[in-house]
Parts: sequence; structure tokens; C-alpha cells
Amino acid sequence: MAAKNASYLIIGAGVFGVSTAYHLIQKYPNASVTLVDRDAYDAESRVAASWDWNKVVRADYDDKVYVRLALEAQDIFKNDPLWQPHFHQTGVYWTCRSDYAQNVINHHKELGRNDDIVALPVAEARKLYGGLFDKADYTGVKEVLINKASGWAAAGDSLRAVTKRCIELGVKYVTADVATLEFDGKGTCTGLMTKSGETLSASHVIVAAGAFTPTLLEWSAAKSRNFGLRAGERITAAGITTGMAQLKGDMYEKFKDMPVGFQGYTPEEGKPFIGSIPPTKDGELKWWGSKIFTNTREVLPGRHISSPPPTHDYNQWKVPGPLKQDIIESRNLWYGPESADWEMKKHRICWYVPDPKSPLILMPSDMNSRDAFTTTSDFIISPHSASKGLYIATCGSFHGYKFFPVLGKYITQMLEGELEPELVEKWAWTANGPTLRRTSSIPTRR
Repeated sequence: MAAKNASYLIIGAGVFGVSTAYHLIQKYPNASVTLVDRDAYDAESRVAASWDWNKVVRADYDDKVYVRLALEAQDIFKNDPLWQPHFHQTGVYWTCRSDYAQNVINHHKELGRNDDIVALPVAEARKLYGGLFDKADYTGVKEVLINKASGWAAAGDSLRAVTKRCIELGVKYVTADVATLEFDGKGTCTGLMTKSGETLSASHVIVAAGAFTPTLLEWSAAKSRNFGLRAGERITAAGITTGMAQLKGDMYEKFKDMPVGFQGYTPEEGKPFIGSIPPTKDGELKWWGSKIFTNTREVLPGRHISSPPPTHDYNQWKVPGPLKQDIIESRNLWYGPESADWEMKKHRICWYVPDPKSPLILMPSDMNSRDAFTTTSDFIISPHSASKGLYIATCGSFHGYKFFPVLGKYITQMLEGELEPELVEKWAWTANGPTLRRTSSIPTRR
């Protein structure tokens, strides 16, 4: 690739887009790299799922590939001055109802890592941390995984910091709503048009727009009459609810040094794994619910797909009663009756895109929803099969943030045709889409 003549237009300034910009501008300091997002990078509120109070940083996967990549990212979180201030190595406490713990431990050993990671009997584990999780749900739990090398990061703070560094290095940041992709007469993607009518052009257009991706591709397919652009069932926008409780005084002191907690369930138990993240410096303790839902709506006449609400902020702060109840039920699975008096400070709906194979089926009754039929939780990092010059980098599948420091490295490799074959296959946008089937399993990555 003639890098000196290349230009890059990245749609979406979440972790996929910002990491890509960061790695590109470091590799090609004189290249034209532009980030486009509907929100300013330092806005008080953004729709990006990676703009959040906090996110888990861990390498506890039953997929060895993601263990390897997560360990690489985790090392950067711990040592790189750009990411390190935002990382908190609190460890994780993971109740396992399957062989998950042993799989994770085996992967670490095979990769030559000797992190402080063990699987403990329930009776022994629930005594840890002063019995903090003694009231949790241990029904069907085989053992508890303890990994002291993992933790969490201040997600919104780190996203702002890295974006700011990108701008300092020469990345252009454009705040605009994107209307459609633009194409030349031969079907090559040449850029985008904003809703205000401005056209931005580049030799490489990378769509890293998260939950907006399927909608943007629908709009672009209709305008260009290239219907191969559509995501189809490869990508489905999906939401999950998070909640924050305000802890004060003695209660904050009790929880301030807690690890990240996970409740691991199997597909047969009918819920995804739920978790809780240690309180922020302001004493806000976060956890997420068990309901993962789609929002099917008509994005064009006769075209119904799952898409976030059409408001600028995705109605992310307008959380309906059933989803607030979901948060209460998830809280009780961790903290039991003593949490009933906690002051619920905030609720937020985070919109993601699971990958073509990631499962999601639980939906609240008041959402206009439909099933998604998939089987794993991989990213899509791939050229788009229907247009030259167009690339897709998305599908965080509820677990993309922890790879923030390295996503751009692999996206850059994809752009240059240097991605290792295993990852090419794992993250591909195939011409006909994957083989889809109904599934009762639930995403197991976050």
C-alpha cells in the first residue's frame, strides 16, 4: 500500500474507531486520518457504548484467541502512560457453573502466563473479601475463578484521553451526523455524506459505528442501489441496561476495594452472565442486567431492522420500568436483601452490535423486538465484500472495550492485508453471511 497517498475516513469514535486512528497516525504520521462521530469527543454524554463510567478489563476467556489478545491489551493498560492512569487492578471474582474456570486457567498456562489465577471451592471463595459476596447466588456453582491480574478501567476517561492524543498527533475530528456512504460510478466507496450535506472523501472508509452500522448500511444500500451492502443478519443492534447505586459512608468503605464480580450462567439457565464493577471515586457502584434486547423499527419504507431509537441520544437515559426491575433483580443476585435500601443513582441503556454469530434472545415486553440467531461473540474486522475501499470494524459483542489498546493494530493489519489467517477467518465479513440458526444460548463475553 502506498501509505503516503492513502487517506482514512473512520466513521465512529468509540474504541474501534479511536484505536484505529491512534495506530494509523502513529504508523503514518503524515497520513490524512479523520474521525467522524455524532458527538464531540469530550461531550458530557455520548451514545458510544465505550463511553461509560467503567468497563471490565480482563483476559478470562474460554476462547484462547481472545485470551491472547486480551493479555496483550491488558499489558498496555498496566504499563503504557496513556492508558495506565485509567486502569484499576482489582481482580475478578467469577462464579462458574461450567468448566469455564479450568478452561481459562489452561489457556493462561498454554500462553506461558503465570498470573495469580486460581479456581476455588464455593465455601472457600465466599469467605474472601470479608464475605462481600456471601449473599450472591451460588445455585449450581461448581467453583469460583479468582484472577488478581484483571480489573476495570474508567472507560469514558480513557476514551477521551486517547482521542485527545490522536488529535494532538494530527487526526482530524469531525462532529457530524452521517447520512450515507458515497460511491463512485464503479461501486467503490469514496467517502460519506453528512445529514447537513457535506461530503468527506478518502481512499479507505472504515465503518466503526457500533449499533448504528446496520442502519447506515441500509441507508447506503438504498441510495446506491447496491443491496449487497446490507448487513442482513450478520449484525444486529442490541441493548443492555446498566445501573448505578450511590454508596455512602460505611457502605462505600465496605465495597471500595472489591473485585469485579461475575455471575456465570449456562445457556440452559436462561440468562447471560451478569456482573458488578467496583465503585467509582464518587461512590457509584455499577452492575448490568440480564435482559439483552433488540429494537426492530422501520428505518426505510418496508425495511425493518433492529436499530437504536432514532433520537440523537438513542433515548439511552429513558429506561423503562421493566428494565429498571431487571437491574434490581440482578443486584439481588449479587448483594441480597441488604441492597434493597441502596439509592439508585443512574440507569443507562447501552447499545452494541453483537457479531454475526453472537447469541441474544432475552427481550423485555415493552420493546419492539425480534430474535437474533447466532452462535459466538466475535468481532467483524474485514473488508466489505460489496464495495472496494469500504471496511467494517465493529461488533464489540458486549466485550470490545478491554481490547481498546490493540484493536487498531489489528484493524490496520486488516487494511494492509497483513492480518493473520486465523483472525481473517474469525472476523470475516463473508459474501453470503454465516450459517444462522436459532439458539437458546446467551452472550458470554463482556
